[in-house]
Amino acid sequence: MITIDLDSPEPLFHQLVLQIKQAIENKQLQAGDALPSIRQLAADLDINAKTVAKAYRLLERDSVIESKGYRGSFVHSDALDNLHIDINEWLGSTMLVDIEKYRKAGATDSEIRNAFTQAMSR
Repeated sequence: MITIDLDSPEPLFHQLVLQIKQAIENKQLQAGDALPSIRQLAADLDINAKTVAKAYRLLERDSVIESKGYRGSFVHSDALDNLHIDINEWLGSTMLVDIEKYRKAGATDSEIRNAFTQAMSR
């Protein structure tokens, strides 16, 4: 369900936050669903547990998830109402990842801009 791109310029914790929010918005995760423990998700993704903890803290701050102590973290009952996925932020960060890939492949900004313009006109 959750994947990360280690080559992305987007911070790992932010990738996690966005993906969990998207999973809730797309109803892949629903109110009351348990999330993997911090240690388990960190192990599954082969990343530092502090990164997962930071993502969970931000989601809890926004009342998207709630921590129930030793029982773990769960999707908040009002998560859908509390989602604040800024479409411009999400699109910008998603496009930035692609733009960086194109730049690494040798494309110029002008070529990238033209490709996006052509894709949008389809």
